[in-house]
Amino acid sequence: MALMALVRGVLVSKSFRLIFNRVQKRGVTSCIDASAGLTDEQKEFQKVAFDFAANEMAPHRAEWDEKEIFPVETMRRAAQLGFGGIYVQPDVGGSGLSRLDTSIIFEALSTGCTSTTAYMSIHNMCAWMIDTFGSAEQRHKFCPELCTMDKFASYCLTEPGSGSDAASLLTSAKLMGDHYILNGSKAFISGGGDTDVYVVMCRTGGKGAKGISCLVVEKGTPGLGFGKKEKKVGWNSQPTRAVIFEDCAVPVANRLGHEGQGFSIAMKGLNGGRINIASCSLGAAHACVELARDHLTVRKQFGETLSSNQFLQFRLAEMATRLVASRLLVRQAAVALQEDRDDAVSLCSMAKLFATDECFTICNQALQMFGGYGYLKDYPVQQFVRDIRVHQILEGKPNTNSYRNSVPHSADSCLHNSSCL
Repeated sequence: MALMALVRGVLVSKSFRLIFNRVQKRGVTSCIDASAGLTDEQKEFQKVAFDFAANEMAPHRAEWDEKEIFPVETMRRAAQLGFGGIYVQPDVGGSGLSRLDTSIIFEALSTGCTSTTAYMSIHNMCAWMIDTFGSAEQRHKFCPELCTMDKFASYCLTEPGSGSDAASLLTSAKLMGDHYILNGSKAFISGGGDTDVYVVMCRTGGKGAKGISCLVVEKGTPGLGFGKKEKKVGWNSQPTRAVIFEDCAVPVANRLGHEGQGFSIAMKGLNGGRINIASCSLGAAHACVELARDHLTVRKQFGETLSSNQFLQFRLAEMATRLVASRLLVRQAAVALQEDRDDAVSLCSMAKLFATDECFTICNQALQMFGGYGYLKDYPVQQFVRDIRVHQILEGKPNTNSYRNSVPHSADSCLHNSSCL
């Protein structure tokens, strides 16, 4: 038994060393290479996204965070590359790419600025919801300007009293002639106050999910107001405000789908939203692994670089393993959603839960490797930690007491929609 334990220990040690040596390599030879397994076409637009992140986002990331700048013009330049409506159909200005393609792009962009990319992912989700559930008139009215990011969108589901229990929302929409009169408020709305189009879930019927409808509310509509700009730990390059409706009259023509379909629309949007936010987590984690790797090779203590320390080698190997495992699950979920498989909802929830937890662990460990320097805002690792933390909360809040019970508290969670438990 002792011999077997010794052998296993030697094998584990060799495995860690092998992974560490592969992480030390840069470019396509690295074991964390994000282009592994992709088609030539996917590698091309991934490179475009990585280049945009490095040249247009990363140099301004710290300033956007410190000054709380919503980088509208930078996002519009991203839209010129097709990133404003990635999985929106081409006839209304979208790129018409797959969910896997979308994940690849958001992961790459997130290496430049996770906060900005996360907002772009929400904007894309809203554009997809209008494209998928809207009438021909609605699609052609809203989607072209959303895809160019001449106009920006916000997703309005959460309320002060209904977070994970989204079906209990109270914002009401009373039908009066050819308009709905909205009253109520939404909380924690990304882009709130600065964006132009609000995809709003509201109650047109009785209690529960079947009483919820989806309306598109345009900025400038009388009765539409906003709360104060929230002060946040991270995600500072996108404003967050309450969205308030006080006798806000919205045309019936702005309803997506039929009455009572809103909750289904919201949840289908969130299936992709979970993959998107998990992909943003992947980008942050990928950047942090590379930052930690580079720091270990130059920082010296006790006369040697930190990369010579076996404990830190093992830690970096663990970080790389968490990253690659998370990426594989996220991409599997993206393919399942694209193919409308029976296990798609479960996989989207699993991918969001697993990737956001593991990627935060990666970023936090990278900060630890930097020591005191990691806690300074002169070094980008701390911003990745702050920006990625909220990913474990939004898009379906998991109970992380145990993986056995860790399912998003929403109607389309693993628990309610599959036999995975």
